[in-house]
Amino acid sequence: VSIVTSQVSGQGFFQQEVEGAGTGIVISEDGYILTNKHVISEARSVQVVMSDGTRHSDVTVVGSDPLNDIAFLKIKNVSDLKVATLGDSGAMRVGQDVIAIGNSLGQYQNTVTSGIVSGLGRPVTAASSELNSRVESLTDLLQTDAAINPGNSGGPLINSAGQVVGINTAIAADAQGIGFAIPINAAKGMIRGVIANGKVEKAYLGVQYVAITPDVRTQYKLSVDQGALVRSGSGSAVESNGPADKAGIKDGDIITKVNEKSVGNQGGLGSLVAEFMPGEKVTLTIIRDGKEQQKTLTLGAYKSQS
Repeated sequence: VSIVTSQVSGQGFFQQEVEGAGTGIVISEDGYILTNKHVISEARSVQVVMSDGTRHSDVTVVGSDPLNDIAFLKIKNVSDLKVATLGDSGAMRVGQDVIAIGNSLGQYQNTVTSGIVSGLGRPVTAASSELNSRVESLTDLLQTDAAINPGNSGGPLINSAGQVVGINTAIAADAQGIGFAIPINAAKGMIRGVIANGKVEKAYLGVQYVAITPDVRTQYKLSVDQGALVRSGSGSAVESNGPADKAGIKDGDIITKVNEKSVGNQGGLGSLVAEFMPGEKVTLTIIRDGKEQQKTLTLGAYKSQS
């Protein structure tokens, strides 16, 4: 679907109402829509335009991810919408074919572009006019050379089976053919929660960590080349009395798996945890003092510090 927003720009006598544009993904028959947070940030009103041109004005913002560029809308009083099929972003590999769909430039609805997955696990620092120049640091993104333009934000990146594997979110403005999408697995827990109870809740472990790269492995003389090193720049990396603390996770542990999914190969730690809802149990495989062990914990609900 296409998303059209209205917001106020400027101050005092110089205020004017401007229109913004983005894209969304239908995730439930009764009107829940997944999009980017920056698409609806500061919006005074939101409209959703279906692929056949039907326009819905009775739209509410349900909420947004406190740590990622993800938000949810709800079209009121609708039913029988066609729901997108979600794929497994953790199974994507470099070179696979993908398709991006969106409302390009806010003028060309239902635009389709194609390309390949160019990279996995990319970190990006993103800013946009919709964010009023505020900067967001995003991690674990899919990189693609499928053309992504302003207005495509929040739209689906689709694999060759027609399944949504990413949420188009950013481009490298000074490059050609470098776009980024949030892996769909990073939204699955919140999607299930929104559909079940109408609330946006994010699961969390309660640890700070460093993704293991070749440089990190060398710096800390680690025995593995993938995973998440529980480490903080200052103080303990494990939140006192948090889910990880209660399960016995300690500073210096290396988390290599969430349930049976490998950290790194099948997604970053944050994305793997985000597949679950608060209150669900997961088993972490960790390495401590060179030995592998498992810890089972109950995920908590992230509470914003703002």
